Amino acid sequence: MLAYLLFFINASLVFINSALMSLIICLLALFKLILPIKIFRHWITYSANKIMWLWATINGVILRVTNNVEWDIKGVEGLSQDGWYLLISNHRSWTDIVVLCCVFKDSIPMPKFFLKQQLLYVPFIGMACWALDMPFMRRYSREYLLRNPEKRGQDLHTTRRSCAKFKHTPTTVVNYVEGTRFTAEKHAKSKAGYQYLLQPKSGGIAYTLAAMGEQFDHIIDVTIGYPDNRIQPFKDLLMGKMKRIVVDVELLPVDERVTGDYFNDKKYKRQFQLWLDDVWQGKDAKLDKIYQPLPHQSETEMTSTQSNHTL
Repeated sequence: MLAYLLFFINASLVFINSALMSLIICLLALFKLILPIKIFRHWITYSANKIMWLWATINGVILRVTNNVEWDIKGVEGLSQDGWYLLISNHRSWTDIVVLCCVFKDSIPMPKFFLKQQLLYVPFIGMACWALDMPFMRRYSREYLLRNPEKRGQDLHTTRRSCAKFKHTPTTVVNYVEGTRFTAEKHAKSKAGYQYLLQPKSGGIAYTLAAMGEQFDHIIDVTIGYPDNRIQPFKDLLMGKMKRIVVDVELLPVDERVTGDYFNDKKYKRQFQLWLDDVWQGKDAKLDKIYQPLPHQSETEMTSTQSNHTL
């Protein structure tokens, strides 16, 4: 009964926090729209990022108070709020977003997400993301480009132009390379060859590197696991049942393996896909260690856990 009461309280507080902070950022966005002065816009973006930091901090406090979590964090040394980073991560649960914000909010710049152009027109969300200077991108389908070859390369050019503002402002760009949350059903369909991961989608991360690659100091490779809460980590977090969170961080160089013409150079494209597969194989091995059964946990329990849907 207490767990369900905590669920209601935590969910309500997180919702109120998110709604309030989004509203404040939207109000800032209106001022940014009305007064398009460069210095003023810079101040608005700075303020919006601070509000996003406050949102992450409040969420962390809410959930830490009701969960006795053992944090196992490795590899965050050497990060800086004055750096430029591409952050890639596995994606098992909605909890991942909360965890990333809690772990990195004081270590690196607040994250930016590449968003589809259509999201710009979604009420509140579009304006809030615009105020935060998140880049909106327009991707053309293969079929569209075949019909309109003059548009080839225009989407990348537009994205590079929208990212130009980051040249003088430290930035973290987040990319969930799998493109969706992990579930047993998706894993079975993917046939990717990984035990704990879905097939990584190379196009999205290659697109980010093509737009901003020369600006990044490092790629932050994050592996997140919930060893004792694998079935429903987000629900368990809201119910105060989260026990242990593992965050393994590895800094990867931005070198010739990840800088090239992915869209026109077939040799480089294959090289990049092999690099990404190596990264994902290493991540899968880390997760295998994280999810090793405890001495008291039976093989049947492990099999049951792996087959359940993950929130």
